[in-house]
Amino acid sequence: MPPTTDRREPTVRHSIRLVLLDEHDRLLLFSGTDEADGRTFWYPIGGGTEDGETPQQTAAREAHEETGLTDLVVGPEVWRRRAYATWGGTTYDCRERYFLARVPAFDIDTSGFTEVERATVTGHRWWTLADLAANPDRVVPGDLLTRLADLLLKGPPAEPITLDA
Repeated sequence: MPPTTDRREPTVRHSIRLVLLDEHDRLLLFSGTDEADGRTFWYPIGGGTEDGETPQQTAAREAHEETGLTDLVVGPEVWRRRAYATWGGTTYDCRERYFLARVPAFDIDTSGFTEVERATVTGHRWWTLADLAANPDRVVPGDLLTRLADLLLKGPPAEPITLDA
C-alpha cells in the first residue's frame, strides 16, 4: 500500500471508465491538474458507481453528465485497473473497470458537470494515437497508449486486461 499522510486507510472507490472512441478512432480524454506537482494529466471519462447501478448504467450516466451524450451503447469491458490517488485531501483505493464504446464524433457538452468536476476538469480533447504519442503531459493510466494501440489493432480482448497504475 502506498504511504499516506494521515495513517487512515484509503477510501475504496469503485468506478467505471469509458474508452470512448469516435469513427476516426479518436479517444476522448479530460484533463486535470495534479495536486502534488501542478502538472497537467489526461484521463478517460467516467466516475464512481452509485448504489444499485450496473456498470452499463454507470457508464451511460457518466457519459451523459460529462459529455451530454444520450443513448450510449456500452460495449465490452476491456481493461481493469487498481491504483491509489489522492485528491481533496483524501487518499482513494481506485478500482476501475474500463468499457469500450463507439460513437460518432460530437461536440462535448459539460453543462452536466458536478461542482467538483467544474472545479477540477481543465479541458477535453479527442486524441489520435499519434497525438497521444507526441503528448508531453502525463496520461492515466500510464500504459494507455500501448493498450489503446493494441485494442485498435486486435479488437476487444476475450477477458479484461489488467492495466498498469
